[in-house]
Amino acid sequence: MFQNVKSTLQLAGPQLPIGNIEAYIQRVSEIPFLTQEEEYQLATLYQAEGNLQAAQKLVLAHLRYVVRVARGYLGYGLPLADLIQEGAIGLMKAVKRFDPTIGVRLVSFAVHWIKAEIHEYVLRHWRIVKVATTKAQRKLFFNLRSARKRLGWSTEEEIATIASDLGVPAVEVRRMEERLNARDVQFDLSSDESGEREEKRALVPAEYLEDKAANPATQLEAQNWALYSDKRFQQALQQLDARSQHILQQRWLVEKKATLQILAAEYGISPERVRQLEKNAINKLKSIILQIDIVAA
Repeated sequence: MFQNVKSTLQLAGPQLPIGNIEAYIQRVSEIPFLTQEEEYQLATLYQAEGNLQAAQKLVLAHLRYVVRVARGYLGYGLPLADLIQEGAIGLMKAVKRFDPTIGVRLVSFAVHWIKAEIHEYVLRHWRIVKVATTKAQRKLFFNLRSARKRLGWSTEEEIATIASDLGVPAVEVRRMEERLNARDVQFDLSSDESGEREEKRALVPAEYLEDKAANPATQLEAQNWALYSDKRFQQALQQLDARSQHILQQRWLVEKKATLQILAAEYGISPERVRQLEKNAINKLKSIILQIDIVAA
């Protein structure tokens, strides 16, 4: 689970345990804090010389904060080990960008990066269907869950309050609340569940949703209608004069459509006149098709 992260953090001294999350948490909690002076020296050494060992020491000394932040996201039902791993990636990004001369401790600077990586992980894995894609929706997703812990099921007044606090329209709050209340449903039984009882089989959508696109009668009807539509169109088109046919063909029925100016130059008339001829031809075409439908009925 932690092999990728650990390979980046590994020092010559005691190594972090792999495979046991409790042992990992216990180990990182035993790593001593850095004083402000030590943190400054290590960060300066890394920024000035690219010393990876200094960066590794900075990361290791702050992994306990990653664990603390990751625990706050356990309510999403995701593995703590994965949350910690994503947070550790955010911590490493923070160390890479940290400027010790600004007078801020690394832990304060890194919180944003730790949470950002965990947020991305939660949004990717919390549901099969994405619940938030834009930056505004992501902010609403996490803030709304926090607000609902206090408010429970939201009334119209509570939705208006949340919308006002977060600076978003009330309709966006309602939509996000619907997404939060929705749940993923397995479309079909897996191969190892194929022998389950009929009651369980009846609950999966694959057993009761109708695929109308695969209906032979519907497919044949659509095919017949397409053939009939093309036939009546060609019949109607043949009843137009040659110039109207040519204008419609060049304007609508070829891959590289002609402009009004091109047709105007071809016929020695103005583009406006070509537009009028085109409009008249379309109206005649509609009228002829209607007469064909009446006769066929």
